[in-house]
Amino acid sequence: MARALLMATQQNMIEYATIFLEVEQCHSRKKEDIKMNETSEQILKSRLTQENFQKLAAIDNDEMHDFVAKYIDLCNPGSVFVSTDSADDIRYVREAAVRNGEEENLALGGHTIHFDGYHDQARDKAQTKFLLPEGVDLGPDINAINKDEGLKELKEIMRDIMKGKEVYVRFYCLGPCKSAFSIPCLQITDSAYVAHSEDLLYRHGYEEFKRLGKSARFFKFVHSAGELDERKVSKNIDKRRVYIDTYDGIVYSVNTQYGGNTIGLKKLAMRLAIKRASEEGWLTEHMLLMGIHGPKGRISYFTGAFPSLCGKTSTSMISGETIVGDDIAYLRKMDGVVRAVNVECGMFGIIQGINSVDDPIIWKTLHSPGEIIFSNVLVTNDKKVYWIGKDGEVPASGYNHSGQWTSGKKDAKGSEITPSHKNARFTLNLKLLENVDSNLDNPAGVALSGIIYGGRDSDTWLPVQESFDWTHGIITKGAALESETTAATLGKEGVRKFNPMSNLDFVSIPLGQYIQNNLDFGKDAKNPPRIFGVNYFIKDKEGNFLNEKTDKAVWLKWMELRVNNDVEAITTPTGLIPKYEDLKRLFKHLLNKDYTQEDYIKQFTLRIPENLAKIDRIEKIYREKVADAPKILFDVLGEERKRLTSAREKWGDYIPPDRFAIYAER
Repeated sequence: MARALLMATQQNMIEYATIFLEVEQCHSRKKEDIKMNETSEQILKSRLTQENFQKLAAIDNDEMHDFVAKYIDLCNPGSVFVSTDSADDIRYVREAAVRNGEEENLALGGHTIHFDGYHDQARDKAQTKFLLPEGVDLGPDINAINKDEGLKELKEIMRDIMKGKEVYVRFYCLGPCKSAFSIPCLQITDSAYVAHSEDLLYRHGYEEFKRLGKSARFFKFVHSAGELDERKVSKNIDKRRVYIDTYDGIVYSVNTQYGGNTIGLKKLAMRLAIKRASEEGWLTEHMLLMGIHGPKGRISYFTGAFPSLCGKTSTSMISGETIVGDDIAYLRKMDGVVRAVNVECGMFGIIQGINSVDDPIIWKTLHSPGEIIFSNVLVTNDKKVYWIGKDGEVPASGYNHSGQWTSGKKDAKGSEITPSHKNARFTLNLKLLENVDSNLDNPAGVALSGIIYGGRDSDTWLPVQESFDWTHGIITKGAALESETTAATLGKEGVRKFNPMSNLDFVSIPLGQYIQNNLDFGKDAKNPPRIFGVNYFIKDKEGNFLNEKTDKAVWLKWMELRVNNDVEAITTPTGLIPKYEDLKRLFKHLLNKDYTQEDYIKQFTLRIPENLAKIDRIEKIYREKVADAPKILFDVLGEERKRLTSAREKWGDYIPPDRFAIYAER
């Protein structure tokens, strides 16, 4: 009975999402009725085979036709392949990646290896710029260039850049198809590796373009790897450019192959979507999306924002829970209920450190036949792969992003070359994972119960804490998010980096406006998701971690119980914390671990000086660097400072959790 009711409710939400989408389309901005002009038609007919021209002509969208014609004419490829997402077309692109030398088959069926150039292994932040019209300023954290100047530079770089190559015209959809969340996307690329990667990461969109026709409001992406060397990697790195035009919804990426610069629908499209979401009243967030399983078959869905190396993917892959997504989420209100989808349907994951103990599900998947692209790992003579942190001994030799490799090999600067690059990746469709959630492609998304913010923090935040309300959570957990650097990555440990909502690198609107959008989003929501802060990296004064890696499973279960009002909490000046008895039970049940009162006190002692120092840092940043910071942000931080100061006057600088029993329990 209950299951039937649930299924009926889900079906109603799917129908509602379809109706909502139709209404959105009716109210969307009207486009000019641009007809394919004679020049565009002539270009396409002269450069495409009749078969490929007809594939484009089947889509009734002249804006798309003109865009393809413009960049085919400018970039001057040798041939053009248009994919309809048929099985044959998908296979053609996959095989082209091997045929072109961008990928190579490995020992396990479906596995391939791709290498980027030695100096093309990460997002190029310096050359990733917004194209802004004259007079537009998004603040000091936004890397920008005048739009006219940037387009002139791009035109010079891109002229004939695809000469002699095959170009792939691809159609995708961000979010599930036929949904209020859907954003159609057009990709033009001369890299079969990029097109193959996007086939694993995104829903196919050719039929979506045909269905929407002229009404499609689509994002556009143009990419060229540029001239290639003998290893088939980008040669002219000095002319690497990644330019983003949020006003016309276009991303340009040239002279690069690394996925973060070239897989346009990922973080590059995120900038476009943040601006559109801001204009339309929804949210684009750098968040995982997962189902946490509660008592009697209940599933509560959470999003979570974590900066790099803070446990984002490992949280989404906790044993016993289900994953909807590990990177980007769209959040909308439907009939007042906050619902979310995974923008993607795949995973472009960092592979360093993945092992059979800590990551059993991904480990099993990476060692099973299936369509997976490995990038910048070590390949041994028997066509198997090795990465830093993998189980077993390091092979003595093989080949990697530097070419032939042996242990101890050094680069031109005398630095030792590791077997795999620290940013080596794997790309796969989430359906290869045994813990994929059944709602992955639900056009209505999932009703959201909670939002988690977490960073690398050695001395301030508690392991898990619930905010008092939506506004308190957005400001003190999201907008105040920081994360400490590690010696392994940046050479200096413990430097706090301000990263609100773990989204600072991708915000394409003024930061104050972005914070205000988050605050406004929850105002008229029915039972808005509860907001939590987590910290997997709290240490004692001697520098010892107070958490085990596996403890996060307990914090997740406690949050699931809280959003369903199954457990009470203790009120502190900074939020609501678990009772010892509840954690003791969860540790025993989930981890078969005896959780002592001593551990509880160490982990949940409130550190007043550190919290006050954090408030001072955050206030200073917003006052000095964010001209449009909302006034309520300073009000809420000021109220928290007063609560902390009052508590210190009563009990001192470091207050164990049992002292807060005098507060009213919720």
